[in-house]
Amino acid sequence: MAGKMNAADSRTRSSISICIVVGLCCFFYILGAWQKSGFGKGDSIAVEITRQTDCGILPNLNFETHHDGAGIPSEAFSSKVKEIKPCDASYTDYTPCHDQQRAMTFPRNDMIYRERHCAPENEKLHCLIPAPKGYVTPFPWPKSRDFVPYANVPYKSLTVEKAVQNWVQFEGNVFRFPGGGTQFPHGADAYIDQLASVIPMANGTVRTALDTGCGVASWGAYLLKRNVLAMSFAPRDSHEAQVQFALERDGKYMMEVDRVLRPGGYWVLSGPPINWKTNFQAWQRTKEDLEKEQNSIERTAELLCWEKTYEKGEIAIWRKRINSDSCPGRQDEPRTRICEPTSADDVWYKEMETCVTPYPEVNSPEEVAGGELKTFPQRLNAIPPRIASGSVPRVSVASYQEDNKLWKKHVQAYKRINKYIDSGRYRNVMDMNAGLGGFAAALESSKLWVMNVVPIIAEKATLGVIYDRGLIGMYHDWCEAFSTYPRTYDLIHANGVFSLYKNTCKMEDILLEMDRILRPEGAVIFRDNVDVLIKVKRIVAGMRWNTRIVDHEDGPYVSEKILVAVKQYWTVGSNGTVIN
Repeated sequence: MAGKMNAADSRTRSSISICIVVGLCCFFYILGAWQKSGFGKGDSIAVEITRQTDCGILPNLNFETHHDGAGIPSEAFSSKVKEIKPCDASYTDYTPCHDQQRAMTFPRNDMIYRERHCAPENEKLHCLIPAPKGYVTPFPWPKSRDFVPYANVPYKSLTVEKAVQNWVQFEGNVFRFPGGGTQFPHGADAYIDQLASVIPMANGTVRTALDTGCGVASWGAYLLKRNVLAMSFAPRDSHEAQVQFALERDGKYMMEVDRVLRPGGYWVLSGPPINWKTNFQAWQRTKEDLEKEQNSIERTAELLCWEKTYEKGEIAIWRKRINSDSCPGRQDEPRTRICEPTSADDVWYKEMETCVTPYPEVNSPEEVAGGELKTFPQRLNAIPPRIASGSVPRVSVASYQEDNKLWKKHVQAYKRINKYIDSGRYRNVMDMNAGLGGFAAALESSKLWVMNVVPIIAEKATLGVIYDRGLIGMYHDWCEAFSTYPRTYDLIHANGVFSLYKNTCKMEDILLEMDRILRPEGAVIFRDNVDVLIKVKRIVAGMRWNTRIVDHEDGPYVSEKILVAVKQYWTVGSNGTVIN
């Protein structure tokens, strides 16, 4: 009888415990939903509570019993952790490879000083880039398209410089972005409507766009609601017209545009020198200068065999032909030097050449060079033409499909670990070793976008496949700093990055760069061999990150593990004190 009573008591206590745990999880889920509204420091509360209750963490963390740490230096298990100090408060916006003082030491010809110039090893900072005092969690999308807290970007100069162009306005304690721009003072939507009358944006034909000279990126921000992803860039702290920069390179700019432009793609030029006869006085330029500039553009476009499809007001649009058969003169033009066909993807730290990238071969005048793409979103998981044609070595149709299936499985595991993925909390996401883009494809959502990075030392050059899928990305070497401002990303995914770079550069340098580009209370998901992750965990313990190692989704006996991390909230005062 006593045994039965004890068993009944045990079941009662067990039921009560389960109810308490479920109740806590529900409460903290609601708390998390409240805090992600985007203003204040509520993130830190939710993260701490989640850490303590482990509602969102897989429980099988017993990897130590299956992996003895062979090959790991004994000091990795010592109790002392190296603390990495904060940088001085003056470094809150530090962008290592685009430092203004270093840039000014390089030649001005061909705008060389505007290119990447990274610090040598002996000048690298080995400290944590601080957030400005008062930094708060950014607003959730789409509110963040129109409003940015002043505390996060405490500079008002643009509101004065661009006041008449409707770029940005300062209101109370926020910046408001009305959607205007230098060439669309009446709003990006009206400008995009004008482009859409010529360019097929509505049906998914156009999915990716490149915005050179993006200002505050209003064009790219407003394209998102039309399901078009824009890669936006401009010279650091400079607002001059990109084409004016480019023309100093004597046609190289348009040849580079031609290299990255898909057959059948469009090039839009708005602003000077288009419509110069009407606007030369407002632009404070001479008629002769502007006419010469436009003639130069028209000649280069003709040389590239682009078809001019539209010109109205200050907007001109050209379309690249679909193959070389539709433009036989391009190859035969005596002024045109054709680039070596093997060099089209080999561009990292290579000098720009004055040559034209050849089209891929076709079998008929109607065939699109490089293969015709499906409209988006079908193209996201369709077989990319580069893979179907065998253009990517060691990647078959079968291995591509298997990779897609694997990343769907991985992403489902991530969502079980971190319940906030795809909730709207993480808007700007980076994949540091993107491969075929499987992570981004499995994560595809209107609530986020992914910057897919293909390391230059990766076994396969897969960036073309990523764009074929309707995603965006770039090549990069993680031994150097990334070309972006601090606190750009909400979530970073690092799959095999440290195994890839283990004999190339220091693990600490890569982690410090990840910390620089990650916002306070942003998250990181590492996937790597357990021995590597133990070393990573030890370093980030001195970087104000909270971490937890989780077993592979196939169980504890798999040596590949997942390390999840959250960057703590902290800022630095003018006197160098840390403010939590």
